[in-house]
Amino acid sequence: MGLKEWIIPQDKVFFDWLTKAAENNVAIAQALADLFTSYDGLEERRQAIKELEHKGDAITHDIFEGLGRTFILPLDREDISGLANALDDVADFVYAVSNRTVLYGITKVTPEMQKFAEILVLQTKEIAAAMSELRNPRTMAATVKHSIEVHRLENVADRLLNEAVAGLFRGTDPIHIMKHKEIYEILETATDKCEDAADVLSDIVRKQG
Repeated sequence: MGLKEWIIPQDKVFFDWLTKAAENNVAIAQALADLFTSYDGLEERRQAIKELEHKGDAITHDIFEGLGRTFILPLDREDISGLANALDDVADFVYAVSNRTVLYGITKVTPEMQKFAEILVLQTKEIAAAMSELRNPRTMAATVKHSIEVHRLENVADRLLNEAVAGLFRGTDPIHIMKHKEIYEILETATDKCEDAADVLSDIVRKQG
């Protein structure tokens, strides 16, 4: 990187990377929802989700490499890193769900698993939409509505987790309870990570205001 790149803010490249990470999360969430809708070809589907998770890792690596070599940034350094980490965490937890589902030999998808995946698709789409508005000062304030919706969906996921775990403990098979409880909790954590990303977006707008 030359002197010009050190001095001039690298707005485009950082927004491009963050947008790619957000769009990749939409893809990985949709892949999980598709897995839970059509529960076949499990190993191939898990590998496809793993490839998307690796793609997210590569984007995150690029962001942090860029942070290490860029002097002037389009946003606060901690906001860029916080958003990158939250987006990366979403992909990690979605892959963890697909991995556990296959490793634990889950033979039947529950309605709760499908609902969690649907929530994640909606959350990741909201964050991707927010990223497209964040890069333009004229539309930046509009990202708030997306953050609010992500929070609302996370509250839905919280209630879903409580109901799902309560339902599990009305059963009698301890292995079934243990496996599904862990999967539900990982799914809910993925929705929490979406909320973390939304929190960073809200902080950015507040600082810019």
